Amino acid sequence: MTEHPIAFDSVLGLCQHQYRRIVLAVLTEEQRSLTLDDLAETVHKYNHQATSTEAPEDVITKVRLSLHHIHLPKLASGGVINYDPERQFVEPTEQLEQVQPTLSTILGADPSLNTPMEL
Repeated sequence: MTEHPIAFDSVLGLCQHQYRRIVLAVLTEEQRSLTLDDLAETVHKYNHQATSTEAPEDVITKVRLSLHHIHLPKLASGGVINYDPERQFVEPTEQLEQVQPTLSTILGADPSLNTPMEL
């Protein structure tokens, strides 16, 4: 049923990189599964203050590859998401819901993140 709670230091570690903070904020706000492409566009939007239509395709590709190879696997190993690399599908876990109070405080302290997060 419920897994072991995630330690505070582990939550901080998962939030070290801005891409992961954006992904966690979006998943928390949306409370539903999202595609890698949705997340890449959202990360680009918040990281570069621009829409994906304004970005060269290679910039979005770099964000997508970074999420696919680094950030989503790290969040999955931390237990807060399930990531299916074949389908490129991300879904929040029960663990994400459990760390929500801590996560809200951390995300609220990041001045670059607008709340609520929008796709």
